[in-house]
Amino acid sequence: MDRSPIAGDPRFFCRTGPHSLAAVVDAAEGEAPPHRLMLSGVAPLQTAGSDQVSFLDNRKYLPALEATRAGAVIVHPDMAAKVPPGAVAITTPEPYAGWARVAALFHPLPPATPGAHPSAVVAADARVHPSAEIGPLAVIGSRAEIGPRCRIGALAVIGDGVVLDADCRIGPQVSISHAMLGCRVAIYPGARIGQDGFGFAVAPEGFLSVPQLGRVVIGDDVEVGANTTIDRGSLHDTVIGAGSRLDNLVQIGHNVRIGRACVIVAQVGISGSTIVEDQVMIGGQAGLIGHLTVGRGARIGAQAGVIGNVTAGAEVAGSPALAVREAFRQIATLRRLARRDGRKSGETKPATGTDTD
Repeated sequence: MDRSPIAGDPRFFCRTGPHSLAAVVDAAEGEAPPHRLMLSGVAPLQTAGSDQVSFLDNRKYLPALEATRAGAVIVHPDMAAKVPPGAVAITTPEPYAGWARVAALFHPLPPATPGAHPSAVVAADARVHPSAEIGPLAVIGSRAEIGPRCRIGALAVIGDGVVLDADCRIGPQVSISHAMLGCRVAIYPGARIGQDGFGFAVAPEGFLSVPQLGRVVIGDDVEVGANTTIDRGSLHDTVIGAGSRLDNLVQIGHNVRIGRACVIVAQVGISGSTIVEDQVMIGGQAGLIGHLTVGRGARIGAQAGVIGNVTAGAEVAGSPALAVREAFRQIATLRRLARRDGRKSGETKPATGTDTD
């Protein structure tokens, strides 16, 4: 068995090409000198061959760039002079974005295979577009609507009345209920969307579950990571804005409203009725209590504990979360105090040995 590293192993990834240098430059939205060159794929700088394209977006890898045998390299214009003579420099102000487009040129997402697997269960009154793909043992509920070119993975459950717009990709073992999804939404394996929110009243006889009567509304071009959970609203909708990216193992509580183009990293928990405005970034394992507002463009550090509103553009860290400079100042102060106390305790520490004189 060949276990050598391969970018885009054809056993797992669709492949197109070879493509001309001109086509690759167009895909990268970059510039390059005219050159008669055909490129067959993409690869890292360290392993790329003369018929492959690579990229550099971090100066830390300059030695790898200088030693690369790639046929073409996507770089910032400032780095063009560092590209070896044997490679063509494709220059663009955003090398990583250019790389993303070129990688997608060689390895596009596989198209849907129209039709339902014989083992799938599709309700008689569900509306499934003829171009959609319904995988093995998937369940499509009553009155559900599956749009053009959607792909529904094996064992996925699309509940009654759920609407998926065009080109959605639903991974294996996903469950979706009480939800409306826009175009090109990707839901990765094991995600749970639309289940009851964590809402209950306290009564003398115990807890009373409060009916959760809202929905989950997900905008266009959203990605939801594996095993992420998004609760439906209690009365208002839970909303995920267009273009946002949720990593694996994220928890979104009921009535939360996430803005456009937000990034929420793994193991973040957002409690109910919190508003996260556009272009917010939240680091891994951060926790936000309910009924907060996080302003547009704010950044929340990993493992932060957010217990108050965050103003637009602010950067916060720590638990409880503070402005980054204040949080680091407190950490530095605590370290100084700990070192000082350690030195003092060392000076006054009584002897523990036995006196044999």
